[in-house]
Amino acid sequence: MNLCLVNHEYKYAIEQMMLTHYSTERPTYAAQEKIIKEGGAVSTLRKGASMLTATCKIYQQDKSFRGEARVRRVANWTDLERARAEQKILKLAFYRAAVAATGKPLPWGALSGIRPGKMLTGFLESGLTESAALHKLEREYHVSPGRAQMALDTAETSIRVKASLDIRDICLYVGIPFCPTRCTYCSFISSAVEKSKKIVAPYLDALAEEIKGVAAYVRDLGLRVVSVYIGGGTPTTLSPDRLDDLLTALSESFDFSALREYTVEAGRPDTVTAEKLGVLLNHGVGRVSINPQSMQDGVLNAIGRAHTAADIETAMALARGRFLINMDLIAGLPTDTEAGFSASLERTMALEPQNITIHTLALKKGARLMLEDAPVPGGDVVAKMLDFAGTRLLDAGFHPYYLYRQKYTSGGFENVGWCKVGMESLYNVCMMEELRTVIALGAGGSTKLITHKGGKIRRIFNPKYPYEYIDARKSLTEEKSALRRFYEEEVF
Repeated sequence: MNLCLVNHEYKYAIEQMMLTHYSTERPTYAAQEKIIKEGGAVSTLRKGASMLTATCKIYQQDKSFRGEARVRRVANWTDLERARAEQKILKLAFYRAAVAATGKPLPWGALSGIRPGKMLTGFLESGLTESAALHKLEREYHVSPGRAQMALDTAETSIRVKASLDIRDICLYVGIPFCPTRCTYCSFISSAVEKSKKIVAPYLDALAEEIKGVAAYVRDLGLRVVSVYIGGGTPTTLSPDRLDDLLTALSESFDFSALREYTVEAGRPDTVTAEKLGVLLNHGVGRVSINPQSMQDGVLNAIGRAHTAADIETAMALARGRFLINMDLIAGLPTDTEAGFSASLERTMALEPQNITIHTLALKKGARLMLEDAPVPGGDVVAKMLDFAGTRLLDAGFHPYYLYRQKYTSGGFENVGWCKVGMESLYNVCMMEELRTVIALGAGGSTKLITHKGGKIRRIFNPKYPYEYIDARKSLTEEKSALRRFYEEEVF
């Protein structure tokens, strides 16, 4: 989509709003005259003596559609406060123009951020009542009542979890970037294990070094690991012996005496065996994810999975009663239908997991799906899938406890973790609501250091790909020395 910015340079804010309405478009920049002639959007910011005014005009098919938003200037604004106010009205103006152009209000209105629940948390912690917080979200940002309530539910969970945490509590993430096969929708850093067998052992050796080095920093600072999450990829792609070696390296290096939750993704049922589950139990793992994504064999084939829905039921029979279990479904997968998704949810619920996460398909570059011509359900169908899931899960005693949004999702929808009462994942809440530091180990890991002195956040990135990670093994721990400086300067 052609874009033109007049009197401001908030490219990211405008591109975010563009993607929520036009998820298949990508931004290009052109002169205003070209946009008027060929189509696109012109975003303008005007700074008057007392008011800031944002306007947006969207040109398409010889027609133009206009949106406007205003805010009164505040004399003692900081630069950050002013920038936030300007971006807010620019987004609102674009949203209003886009609704006029498409005729389709979006469920999250003019919100474009990843964490809408975090905004509600801020409202509540500032003293607003629940009803006032909901009203503010619906009135100022055009969020639908249903999504506003969902954000409120997750905000209340966040506040409750935050109250249970000490300033020294941290979470640990360990990445295993290997899968049996690569799904067509996947854009994560993961490799089909059959094609990368030769690097599994050196990768785990490098990971063991990083585990040992980072654990020394954690121990010296007196930090407490309260949650461990081993993800990927599919960690249970590893053999039982290698899985045991990994978990042993973690328990021998880190002090797990304060551990409240230990999760391992066993996402692909074709990697789940009784022997591997026994290894997990022996190391105190209490939570696993067995993720069907769909319970329709045709859909599973379309996304490149080498297992059936019956295989999922077999894996669940091995794990049920021994672990707290999460299962993922994705709304909007290739060849899926509203009826097919509803049947998948019913079949998943019949397996009695304590957590069910409903994702919305995101069409990201790097995913094989973007190069293929498989039919993908449109935004209207995805909306019906999600509405059915929300109603059905609420009726069955589940409640939303965390949510986040991604770019490139049809209809600008969300990913929501649902759980039975008291079965929330501590790691998911801490990660999505940015409640505590998450130290990430392994290729593609992004450590997020968090302090509550003004909400300051700092990131440390590991090398993205396994080969790069292996080559950098000698410097991985040294780069994490920023952990020590951060806690000594910003937290303690």
